[in-house]
Amino acid sequence: MHVIAYRRDDFLERAVTNPEELRGILDDWSVVWVNIDGLGDIGLIQQIGEIFRLHRLALEDVVNQHQRSKMEQYGDQHFIVTHMVEWSDGHLESEQLSMFLGENFVLTFQEREGWDCLEPVRERIRKRVGLLRDSAVDYLMYALLDAVVDHYFPLLERYGERLEELEDKIVQHPDQSLIGEIHDVKRELLNLRRVIWPQREMINSLVRDPIPLITAETRIHLRDCYDHSIRIIDLVETYRELSSDLMDLYLSSLSQRMNEIMKVLAVISTIFMPLTFIAGIYGMNFEYMPEIKWKSGYFASLGVMAVVALALLVFFRRKGWLGGSSAERSSFRSPTPSTEEHRVD
Repeated sequence: MHVIAYRRDDFLERAVTNPEELRGILDDWSVVWVNIDGLGDIGLIQQIGEIFRLHRLALEDVVNQHQRSKMEQYGDQHFIVTHMVEWSDGHLESEQLSMFLGENFVLTFQEREGWDCLEPVRERIRKRVGLLRDSAVDYLMYALLDAVVDHYFPLLERYGERLEELEDKIVQHPDQSLIGEIHDVKRELLNLRRVIWPQREMINSLVRDPIPLITAETRIHLRDCYDHSIRIIDLVETYRELSSDLMDLYLSSLSQRMNEIMKVLAVISTIFMPLTFIAGIYGMNFEYMPEIKWKSGYFASLGVMAVVALALLVFFRRKGWLGGSSAERSSFRSPTPSTEEHRVD
C-alpha cells in the first residue's frame, strides 16, 4: 500500500503496512491517494473495504480481473474500471486498474507491482506544480485517467513503426513467415480495440452524468480526455485497415514474383524454340540434305543459332519485356497517423 496525501501547503508520501493507519490519514488530509499493488490477500482487501466503506459487489469486480471499462455509482462513491496497456517483449499486455472515488480520496487497485503508467502523476504531486496542487480529489481522478489514456499514444506509435517495417519486408522480400507477424498485429489491434471502446463510453459517462463529486471545471478536462479516447480509436481503426491491406500486399507481391519468374522462363523457352527447330532440322537422317556435306556446316549452324538468339534478345529488350524483371515495385504506403500529443497542465 502506497499513500500520497496533500493539501495546499503540505504533502505526505509513504508506504503503509497496517490498513488501520489509513483512518488517521483520511481524517487529516484533504486529498488522499491510496494505491494497492497485488490482489492476493483477500483479508486485507476486505479490511480496506471496511475502512473506505466500499460496496461488496465493487470489491468482487476488483478481485475478478478482465472486467470491461465502466463507471458505477454506489451511494456517495463511484467505482471506475479502466485498463492500462504496455509493450512487453514485442507484444501487447494490459492490466485492469480499479479506482474508487470518494469525498476526499482516490483508491486504486493494481494486479501487480512495478508496472503502471501513473508515475507522471506522482511526479506532478511531488513537485507541487500544476492544477493538482490546488484542486480537489476529482481532478486527481481525472489526472489518473488522463495518464492511462495518454499512455496509449506511444504504444500506437510502436504499432505504426511495426506496420511500416512489415510493409518494407513484404515489398522487398515477401516470405511466408510474414503472414504470422501480420496476424499477430491484427489480433493485438483487435484486443486493443476491445479495451478502448468501453473505456471511451466510461469517460463519456463521467462527462455526461450528473456526479456531485465532479466539478464543472474537471468536466472540461474530462472532455479533453474523451477527445483523446476518440483519437485513439481512430488510430486503432486506421492501423487495423493497414494490417488488412498488408495481407493483400503480401499476396500481390507473391503474385508479382511468380509473374516475374514465369516471364523469365517464358523468355528462355522462346529463345530456345527456334534453336531447337534448327537443331531438329539438321538432326534428321535423310541422305540427300543440303549443307550436310559442308566442312563448316557445324560452325555455320551454331552461328545461325547465336544470331537468332541475339536477335530475339534485342527484340525482347526493345519491347520492354526484358528489364521489366527489374521493374520498380511500388508501395501503397500511407502516411502514418501522428500520435504526438501536446499537454498543458
